[in-house]
Amino acid sequence: MTFKALWATKTGDTVSVALSSLEDDQLMDGDVTVAVDYSTVNYKDGMAVTGRAPIIRTFPLIPGIDLAGTVESSKSPDFKPGDRVVLNGFELSMSHHGGYAQRARVPAEWLVKLPDSISSKDAMAIGTAGYTAMLSVLALEHGGITPDRGPVLVTGASGGVGSISVALLSKLGYRVIASTGRAQEADYLKRLGATEILDRATLSQPGAPIAAPKWAGAIDSCGGQTLANVLAQTDYRGTVTACGLADSMDLPAAMHPFILRNVTLAGIDSVNAPQSVRAVAWKRLASDLDLAKLETTVQEVGLADVPQVAVDILEGKVRGRTLVDVNR
Repeated sequence: MTFKALWATKTGDTVSVALSSLEDDQLMDGDVTVAVDYSTVNYKDGMAVTGRAPIIRTFPLIPGIDLAGTVESSKSPDFKPGDRVVLNGFELSMSHHGGYAQRARVPAEWLVKLPDSISSKDAMAIGTAGYTAMLSVLALEHGGITPDRGPVLVTGASGGVGSISVALLSKLGYRVIASTGRAQEADYLKRLGATEILDRATLSQPGAPIAAPKWAGAIDSCGGQTLANVLAQTDYRGTVTACGLADSMDLPAAMHPFILRNVTLAGIDSVNAPQSVRAVAWKRLASDLDLAKLETTVQEVGLADVPQVAVDILEGKVRGRTLVDVNR
């Protein structure tokens, strides 16, 4: 059986991606074969497809860190044909074929059954970005950050993680401060539930090691100086989640927020999170995410459009979520 896929190859230091027709025997090892309906484009996908970071370790490879679809065949007792499933992270787009294809063969332990209320399309509109946002919300709750504690800041609010974080927090009753470098997105963020818009520039320059507290917690997808300033302005016993590095991998911060204010910095790993955590996150997404709001964050493309979207997302030109219909 043949199927369409994006095929990534490497010559020297240059990564090339092209739409190709592949055979089933080119799929990798796994005990579950999935007919893929949708994938998505995340920041990590942008780095992989453009070759701007060494995400892909094995060439040639099908990129795409997400997929959702229906089980076609299974050697695992945990899945049967017809089950609707989602897969985020693990080795997809690194050493195992990913979601930019009409078919995938993967280990059963990587898959999660979708809640009944979430379609394959919804699952990829959520994608790793939304799943990461939910992991961050769970971490804030674990840190004792409740709506009555004060506002929660979301950095990179116009992006995928940021947009869904704003929507989730708003529905849960939090007052949300949305930080963005795109002033034109203010109305969009307020429709998602943000009550205040903060110019990204106020957080991106070097600041004091500790400053007047402005929020009880934060979800940060930027890293670097932005994260340092977020920590410096977090209230006593606050929690900040770090789930991205759009600005930098560095953290030029002092110890003051941790020692003087007992601030917690919680790292969010969406790639290798255990299945028990993934199942909780997807169950909460089914109940806590307003799918009508989610629709306002989504643009839909086909497989052939992914390379250009990958460039655009790294240049900060993509708002919200990009859904990939692999059969288009």
